[in-house]
Amino acid sequence: MKFEVLGPIKDILSRLRKAYGRGRWRKLKGIATVCLPNGTLRKVELHWYEAHGIGKRDLKIKLYLDE
Repeated sequence: MKFEVLGPIKDILSRLRKAYGRGRWRKLKGIATVCLPNGTLRKVELHWYEAHGIGKRDLKIKLYLDE
């Protein structure tokens, strides 16, 4: 799908700035082993937001890799 942006993009990650403060927010992803509440260990793909001096916020499991 092709499109053209016709003006400035506003409110980029404003939710994160309101909740955690100003920072250079980046969306990151990686692979890790996690322990679920029922005690099982799973290999997952994690997504999160991170800013220098603030750290990781809003970690989410996006995909289970060991099925």
